[in-house]
Formats: sequence, C-alpha cells, structure tokens
Amino acid sequence: MQYYATSLQHILAELERIDLLIQVQLQRLQENQSNDAAFQGLYISEDELEELLAKPIGQPHWATATTPFDDDEVEAVFEELATNIQERKAASIQQGITLRLEELALLFHLTTIDINILLICFAPELDLRYESLYSYLQSDVTKKRPSVDLVLNLLCPSLEAKLAARKHFLPSAPLIKHNLLQLCDDPSAQQPLLSKYLKISERIVNYLLDIDEIDSQISIYTKYKLPQVKLEQLLLPTEIKQRFQLLTQEPQALTEGCIFYFQGTYGVGKQATAEALCREVNTGLLIVDGERLLNTEAIAFDTAINLVCREARLQNAAIYWKGFDRLLENDKQARLELLIQQLEDATLLTFLAGEVTWEPVDALQDIPFLRVEFSTPTNAERVQLWQKSLKGETGYGSATDLNILASKFRFSGGQIKDAIATARNIAYWRDPQQQKLTMADIYAGCRLQSNRKLSNLATKINPHYYWDDLILPPEQTQMLREICNSVKYRTLIYDEWGFDGKLALGKGVNVFFAGLPGTGKTMSAGIIAGELGLALYKIDLSSVVSKYIGETEKNLSSIFDEAQTSNAILFFDEADALFGKRSEVRDSHDRYANIEISYLLQRIEEYQGVVILATNLRKNMDDAFVRRMHFSIEFPFPNKKERRRIWEQIFPKTTPCSPDLDLDFMAQRFEIAGGNIRNIALASAFLAADDGGAISMDHLISATRREYQKMGKMLSEGEFGEYARGFN
Repeated sequence: MQYYATSLQHILAELERIDLLIQVQLQRLQENQSNDAAFQGLYISEDELEELLAKPIGQPHWATATTPFDDDEVEAVFEELATNIQERKAASIQQGITLRLEELALLFHLTTIDINILLICFAPELDLRYESLYSYLQSDVTKKRPSVDLVLNLLCPSLEAKLAARKHFLPSAPLIKHNLLQLCDDPSAQQPLLSKYLKISERIVNYLLDIDEIDSQISIYTKYKLPQVKLEQLLLPTEIKQRFQLLTQEPQALTEGCIFYFQGTYGVGKQATAEALCREVNTGLLIVDGERLLNTEAIAFDTAINLVCREARLQNAAIYWKGFDRLLENDKQARLELLIQQLEDATLLTFLAGEVTWEPVDALQDIPFLRVEFSTPTNAERVQLWQKSLKGETGYGSATDLNILASKFRFSGGQIKDAIATARNIAYWRDPQQQKLTMADIYAGCRLQSNRKLSNLATKINPHYYWDDLILPPEQTQMLREICNSVKYRTLIYDEWGFDGKLALGKGVNVFFAGLPGTGKTMSAGIIAGELGLALYKIDLSSVVSKYIGETEKNLSSIFDEAQTSNAILFFDEADALFGKRSEVRDSHDRYANIEISYLLQRIEEYQGVVILATNLRKNMDDAFVRRMHFSIEFPFPNKKERRRIWEQIFPKTTPCSPDLDLDFMAQRFEIAGGNIRNIALASAFLAADDGGAISMDHLISATRREYQKMGKMLSEGEFGEYARGFN
C-alpha cells in the first residue's frame, strides 16, 4: 500500500477534500448570481432582497441551490478521497512516519469537524489563492480570512447541522481552549459569532510544517531541553532515589497529570532530577522562568499558562516551573489559582520548583501531588560534586584541599558549577595560553559567586592584614587562632566524629569582640577572613534597622540567608547599637525592639558560618548574646611595650623616615590605641610629603596634636618635651 512519505503530503491530501467543498459552493454561488454580480458586496438590489426573504433562515442565498454536480456523485468522490487517505495514513504509521495533523488531533482530542475547520483556516498559510476564494464566497474583497459563518456553510449541509456545529467555537471547545484558533472581532463593533473570522495560530502553522521552534509569545521566558541526566547519576539520598525509581516503573501514571513540588535552594538538583525523570519516561522538559513571566506585561498571565501547556503538548514535554514560590506571595494569589486550575485541567507531568514549604489548599485533590524536599549536600557530597565538576583537572591542589574547600563553602551542585565556570574565566584572563586552574582561582570564583545580594545590606571588607600585623597579648592571639581552627576542622568534628547528630543548632562559630576603638577588633576580623579564605562583610546597621514593624527582621533574614551558602563572616561592628540589653516593655516600640533582638539570637544559632559581634562597651551588651557566644575576646588597651611594636610596624618599608624618629618616646609619652597610632602615622606622611622630605619627629608631633584634638583632648607644650618645636 502506498504511504505518505512526509507529513506535508498527508496535509495536502486532506486539503483536496477542502478544495472539493469550496468547489461545490463556488458552483452554487455562480449558478445563483444576480445580474448585478459586478457590484456584488457593494450594494443589495431589490430582487436580491426579495430572494433573501424567500430563503430559509440560517442559510445564504446560494447554500441551498442546486449545482451542476449530482449530490450522489459528490458524496462518492468524498468517500473515495476519505478512504484513500485513511489507508495511506495507516500505511504511513506502519512505516514509522509521523503525520503532524494526525498527532495534533490526538494531542488535543480533535474531532473530524475540528480537523476540517482547522484545514480551512490553514489553507491560506500554504496558498494565498484561498484568500481570494474566501473573499468571493463571502461577497467582500476585504474578508480574506474565513468567518465562522463561511466555515459552517462549507461543512454543514443543513441549518440543524450548522446550529449543532456552533459548539466547536465555544471557549471550552478544543480548538479555542488550546489556542489552536483565534476568534477575531472587527475592532469597530461587537459582532455575532457567525461574523467573527478565524485565524489559525502561527505556532500551529509551524507545527504542521514540521517546525518545532517555541511560540514567539512565550519564548522569552521558556526553553526546551532534551534530558541527558540519568537517574542513577543523581547525588540524592538513597531512599529518595529509590522512590523515584519506583515511580518510573509506571511511566503512564507519571505522564498523565502527576505534579511534583520540588523544594530546595538554588542548585540542589531540582532541575537535574526533573530531567532524569523525563528521560526515564521518554519526554522532553519545557523550562519556564516563572519570575520573568510574572514581570512581563506583553501577555496576560492566563494566556501565557495556556500557551505553555500547549507548547508542552506539542513538544511532548513535561513542564518545569522555576521560581514557583513567587506565586505564593500575598499579591499573587489570583495568579496562583489560575495556574493551579490550568494544571489540574492540563493533565501534564509538571514540576513546580521553589524554596519555601508549600502544600495546596482545596486544590489538586484529584491528581497525584508529590512534594519532595531537597537538602543541601553534605560535606562528603560536596567533595564529590567538586571532583565531578572539575572533570579530572589536577592543577588545583590535593584531595585535602577540596575537602577544606567543601567545608568552607557549603555550595549546592549548581553553585559549584557556577564557581568553577567563574574560576576558569579568571584563569583565562590571567594566562590565556595555559589556562591552568589554581586553588586561588577556585576560591576567587567561590567568593564572586556568593553573596551577590549581601552587598545591599553590608559592606565587603578585603583583608589586608596578617598575623604579624596583629599586636595583642598571647592569650587573645591564641583564641583568634582557635576561631580559625573551629572552621577548618568543622567537617572532621561534626561529620566524622559524629557531633552533628548531637547538635540541632549552634553549629556555627559565634564570636564576641569587646574593646575600645582602635584596639584591633576590625583588624582581627580581617585576619580571620584572610586565614580562612572567606568573605568578610561588615553589616551596615543604618540599612538594617527600620522603623517599620517587621522590616528589621526581614533585613536580617536576607543577610543570613544570603551569607549561608558561602560561609561568609558577618561582622556587626558597634553591635550594642542594635543588639544591646533588652529593655522593659513600656510601649509597643520596646516590645518590637525586643522581638528584633530575639530574632537575631535565633538566626545566630541557626547560622553555620562565623558571626562576630563587636562592641566598644562590653557592659551595654545583652547577656543573652554573650552566653551564646563560642568565643569572647577582650581587646585590651595596648601597654607601652605593645605600643612600641605598633609604632615599629606601622610604617611601610618603602616609606622614607628620618633616622631621628624617637618611637620609644612616642610609645611612652602617648597612651593611645593602635587605631590612633595608624591615623597619626598616615597624617605625618602627608605632612612630610608636603615638606618634600622624609617623616620626622616634627611631623609626628604635629599629627599627634591633630589626633588628640579629634579625640577631644588637649595637649600642653610641655608634654612634648624636647620635641616641643613641632607643637605648632
């Protein structure tokens, strides 16, 4: 049996039936034209009026006329065409040839009359002569697209059949419901259904012509992906993976309307899992950027969902909706209901991906709804992800280095891939020829990938100091090193030694610094960050604290959430301004201030990174904070010996200094902190540069006087001793 070699051959054969319908109606029209046919459509003569009134209601003046063709002959030709098409379709399917028109009918449950309507509207997309034919049949040269009335007249032999066929143009009918056709109005006036003209969707035209490009109306926030990930390749807990494997053993149950809600942070494997499941059931994946869709104004939300569902059917794909939890916001509830309603009706395999916990209320009760929570990978899993993503490269360091890296940056798999891509770009910029990846590149990539939003509420501090720059008593220095060790060995202690199972909270490192200004608190925070290779963020209290109820907690939540994945060090300087002692509740302001403090306590306990609270006045801090600190370090005011060491180290080696600098005198005479010494050294350098020479005692004395004035203290000339000449 002969078969259709291509899908287009089948469509052209089906159009022969439409051509025969048009030919019959053209003959009827021509046989019954009035003498004023040249002016047809421009005016109606009296004879035509009488003829119109004499004809049965619901039919044009030519539709019931006789034709030169015998009705039995026409019917025989129709039957012969239909039989031939049916036999060739069956032969084509046996040959494994996909017939797009047949597929479309199956996908959207189209009846024979639906297909005929679609073909009538599709014909002008293949040949513009149909526009002239439709204009002629509608007695109007401007009507180049078929109206509902014309379509019904072509397909329906009687008024009863015509009335019954109107249901194919209702909003619930497949052609209209799935946006295969659009009913178009004359913009100048509201029209009855029969006067509306029909336009086939451009996406459906492309589909019938074997073009699989996504509908241009939704392509800006939608992409198709052919799944490559295998289920066994996923780094998931054994129990969850086994459940997925059981589900894939019944692929029909999955593809007939199962809805998953994948909950977890970015990069934990939600999309990869969806791809793996689609691969198992042999479908593609249509990825929808939900947040971008919400922000677009180019198309109505309900129309967008409809087109997404239609596209999923055309592509034989499941839907993966990224950023679904944006719809859970209070002002998005109406859109959420629209989406759920259409998903219930669509019966498509769907994955909704978000970060917050969600269960549907009074919805999705008749179809399977499965919520799967994706946890952040463990340290051992992160090491595997690093090794896999680095693809066997060896220049970055040892396995131990990767273990430390995984411990410091609690990244998801997606974040690890992003960090490595950034690291490779850094390596390329450094050496385009070799492009050898180093551990320094990887650390830089990690820091650049993390904390992108944190800078809105905090200031990043780039560490410039090292252990040799720090002048503190041995006990304080040792405690700072212990803080670093708490981060370095956290994986060993919590994972390998089993302490993770003993602690629900408090797995981070909470540090309390107390000391007068300039005693080294900020410097120490920078040294810790430099030693650990972590980002250091100083919290801008003015941007965190808000007079509006709940805003402070919201800002704090943003800070901790954003810092969590990168293990960033959060440094709250002058913390007593925000986190001081809780007051007695005298009014609502006091009550909400105490709520803010309690909320911070909670977030500090939950945070698994390093939090440093620094204050100039220890007595002002709430005792509840201090009790929860793992380390509490008092920064003492430097004694004479320590001040001498600070003076000695404060000047860079390249700074020109006069041999007569008496640093012993400066250390003994002026009891000031390291921060003040730094200010004096810098100011004296500018004075020396203005004089065109090296830094001398005169410059130091003048700079010291200015520093004391800034501190609100006055020095007498006698306090400068033999160097009083620089007093003025």
